[in-house]
Amino acid sequence: MFGNVTRTLLLTRSATFIALITAGAWISIPFVPVPLTLQTFFVLLAGAVMKRYAAVPAVCYLLLGALGIPVFHNGLAGIGVLLGPTGGYLLGFVPAAVVVGLAYETNRRAIRAAGIALGSMAILGCGVLWLAGSTPLSISAAFIVGAVPFLPGDALKSAAGYLIAERIE
Repeated sequence: MFGNVTRTLLLTRSATFIALITAGAWISIPFVPVPLTLQTFFVLLAGAVMKRYAAVPAVCYLLLGALGIPVFHNGLAGIGVLLGPTGGYLLGFVPAAVVVGLAYETNRRAIRAAGIALGSMAILGCGVLWLAGSTPLSISAAFIVGAVPFLPGDALKSAAGYLIAERIE
């Protein structure tokens, strides 16, 4: 690996974003049935910084949590968290990171902004579908409970991610 700058950047950025996503999980506002955290902000930012490779820290984060390392919200861990009501949101980190990453491979601001918005919607979409499947809620009820309350916060996190990514590049 000595001398391979691309691989070194991938490893260091992946480790950094795994740590940031984990730290974002600890910044949690209790909400029912899914807490409000800063994890999604760091997933979106990972996509902006790491481009298509942002899936690497997202997948590694999920693997660490599934293996029992307390990286999920409020220090939770285990496969049970992924199978519970919050699992869809967590699994949505991977497609969100990829969508944002692909959007950030262009230099067009409109595509980048749309990519961040779509990434945020991917997390909410996966979460709502999983919530409807893992609870007795219908899709519309899961949307009302599992997406609507988060829309203002996610819009704020998306805007902040976009602005910070503009400064980083």
